[in-house]
Amino acid sequence: MNPAEDGPKRVVRGSLVKVLVHHRTDRGMRLEEHAARCVRRGEVHELVTTDQWDPRSGARIDRVGFLGFAELLCGGVIDRGDLVRIGDTRVGTVLGFDACHLPNHYNILIHAAHPVSGRDLDVRPESVVTFVQGRAGDHGTVPAPPGT
Repeated sequence: MNPAEDGPKRVVRGSLVKVLVHHRTDRGMRLEEHAARCVRRGEVHELVTTDQWDPRSGARIDRVGFLGFAELLCGGVIDRGDLVRIGDTRVGTVLGFDACHLPNHYNILIHAAHPVSGRDLDVRPESVVTFVQGRAGDHGTVPAPPGT
């Protein structure tokens, strides 16, 4: 978010359609140059957590946890720094986007204290996902997964 340019925006809401349960330390995702993306109602995008915070275009993101796929229930804008929740759990803040699977879907990269998967957070299909406008400098946190 750029407070010099950005006014208020709607909450982008979605619903998990598939839970993912794995982690990688060598994923090689590349951060897109854009800090914001417009999204449409009905699109399905992948939610991926990382403890890496490097917002530079092309930054390599290797340490990831896969949360799942979410169908968006309304259109809107998702920005770097937006707070991401699944149900009542604060997952983290949007780092950016990896477009390796376009035009099928974006990987929405979410900065968290630790890469966590859908299993780590015990999420279920139909869990509510929200992207809420953040403040400049916001970084989300998530408890460490069990057993770490």
